[in-house]
Parts: sequence; C-alpha cells; structure tokens
Amino acid sequence: MNILREGLLKLGFDKDNFSGIPVLPIDELEAKMEKYIAILQEYNAKFDLINADEHDEIAVKHILDSLSGLPKICEILSRASDADSLSLADIGSGAGLPGIPLSAALPQYKFTLIERMTKRCAFLNHCAAELELKNVTVEENQAERLEQKRFDLCVFRAFRPLEKKMAKVLLRILKDGGCLAAYKAKKANIIEEMEGLPQKPKYEVFQLVVPFLTENAGEEEERERNLVVIER
Repeated sequence: MNILREGLLKLGFDKDNFSGIPVLPIDELEAKMEKYIAILQEYNAKFDLINADEHDEIAVKHILDSLSGLPKICEILSRASDADSLSLADIGSGAGLPGIPLSAALPQYKFTLIERMTKRCAFLNHCAAELELKNVTVEENQAERLEQKRFDLCVFRAFRPLEKKMAKVLLRILKDGGCLAAYKAKKANIIEEMEGLPQKPKYEVFQLVVPFLTENAGEEEERERNLVVIER
C-alpha cells in the first residue's frame, strides 16, 4: 500500500478543493511530498529535523498530520473578502512543518516560513527550491521580533506552549481579524493551557483525523490531534 497516496485520498484531496478553495491536484501534491520526504530522510541526521527516519512514519506523522488541518484552514481562508492578497506564515517552521505541505497544497497563497536557526533556514530554502515552491519565502527571525499586524493567518506545530508572553507575541503579529491555527494534541491539555492565560482569547478546538495515526489504531496506540483556532 502507498501510505501517502492512501492518506491523501482519505483526507479528500481527490476533490481538488476544500470550502471552495482550490488545492493542488492530488498527483502533483503526492509527487512533491514524496520528494520532500526524500529530502527529509537525506538531511535529517545533519540538521536534527524530525524524530522519524522511515518513509511511512514521516508520511503519516509529519506530512499527513500537517495536511489534516488544511480543510479547516481553507474554511477560514474562504471567509476572507480579499483572499488573493492574504499573507500566511509558519512560525517556528523547523523542518518546514506544517508550512511546506500547506504551501505546496495552496500554491496561490504566499507563505513565509519563520525560523530562528540559520542552518534550518538553509534547509528550508533548499526544500523550497527543490519542490519549486514559488509562493514560499524563508525568513530567519524569532516570533518576538516580527512586526505587528503582519499576517492574516499563522500556523504552528511542535511550538512552545501558549503561555502568557507567547500568546501575546503571536496575537500581535496578526492583522485585525486574523487567526492563529495551532496543531496540538489532547483537548484536555489544550483547555488547561487556554484557561491558564490571564486574558483568555476567543478560540475553538477542532478534532483532526490523521489517516493511519488517529484512526484504525488500538486504544494504546491511538493519538489525539486537534487544531486550535484563535481569533484576534
């Protein structure tokens, strides 16, 4: 079985759009993601990128996991009146997750991959060039140093917990009406995290189904994944 292909089908990429937002045709997306997996495998040890080396493990835990949030992200984008001019960012991009899979799937949107480490920025630039992602810019920077009201939508995954200081930093780089979309694990932990903020922002938690990760697994193996959407 081709795990990546089957996962893309389960996520609905054969429909070519989510909430009316066109996405890259499944054959092209599969080809780009296969190439991305190969690059991750080649450079993982050198750059300490991800905690997986096998093809199928990378495909499930990183590629399909990143793309599982796309339907909800497209729903958010579809509500914008000026959709063509929206600016999106992946904060603390690291290995390019979820930014590279999302930008590959949505070539019509401009993505900025924010990463503080020079060597990882070099890796991200290499990926963008190899995958021919014309809509991607890599920026060596820290979230705390980004200008205010810069992005319409910011995504992040495997990022620091949302404590008071970081929540303030992330919200201030959003334009008015913008959203944060955070890939998180257990809902109970998310609620505890949000309740711990001195000024609780408006947010919603959406359960994600990651093919071969959150479904068809035994109780001990099943992993919970959620997307937290926070509005400014």
